[in-house]
Amino acid sequence: MFEFKWVYELILLLYGLSLIGYFIDFVQTNRKANRTAFWLLSMVWGLQTFFLLTQVLIEDNFPIMTVYDGLYFYAWILVTFSLIINRLFRVDFLVFFTNVLGFLVMLIHISTRAQNDLKNQGVQLVNEMLVVHISLAIISYGFFTLSFIFSIMYLLQYRLLKKKKWDTKLFRLGDLTKLDSLSYRSVILGVPLLLIAIILGITWGYVSPDLFYWYDSKTLGSILVLVVYIIYLLLRVVKGYQGRTISLFNSAAFLFLLINFFLFGSLSNFHF
Repeated sequence: MFEFKWVYELILLLYGLSLIGYFIDFVQTNRKANRTAFWLLSMVWGLQTFFLLTQVLIEDNFPIMTVYDGLYFYAWILVTFSLIINRLFRVDFLVFFTNVLGFLVMLIHISTRAQNDLKNQGVQLVNEMLVVHISLAIISYGFFTLSFIFSIMYLLQYRLLKKKKWDTKLFRLGDLTKLDSLSYRSVILGVPLLLIAIILGITWGYVSPDLFYWYDSKTLGSILVLVVYIIYLLLRVVKGYQGRTISLFNSAAFLFLLINFFLFGSLSNFHF
């Protein structure tokens, strides 16, 4: 369906950036992020529609005759529905999770068809998925580390204020509200990156010749890390937890991240 590897990469890049934008809007009700995500997804839909029409009008082949062609059409339907819902209604929950599913379906289709259509380039694309998976996971860990540092700074500042220690350390640590906000924003950026990394890793595991284990310690650990930070966001956004309480939870979440990175990684069958 595509002739060049960069087309696959462009679609996945635009789709991934759109997913991050929709996640930020889902958590923060950020209209600017929503608009950006909408136009990025519109570009994905434009590319998908172009190649769909190419198949129908030029090659006289409606792409539903095989499982993987059906996945492409299914992904196109999901993107279309997502754009319509986003434009006409305000259902952030539905739009975000529709796009998560659409991204997964599109990724499975592209990674599978690339190996068949692009031969050596297809194999290279699948290997690049692994590199991107690892890179995004480490970047997300970087954001979680920043969030942890801001939480520790918050707790230290809070302790100094409680003890009424008015020295230079108090002013150098920064404002409590700002530290709490920066910690929260770092998690908002880290969660969608880790989600995309996990989706890429699972997809790579199924399309690559290497054995993939759902029960692998690092795989389960990474999913649990994602769940822990989603719980953080639920406590913050839904329950309204702020300040010292959420900072303590964030610190505990980071300790679990370290356990996953060092201990679960050493027990993994195929992770480093």
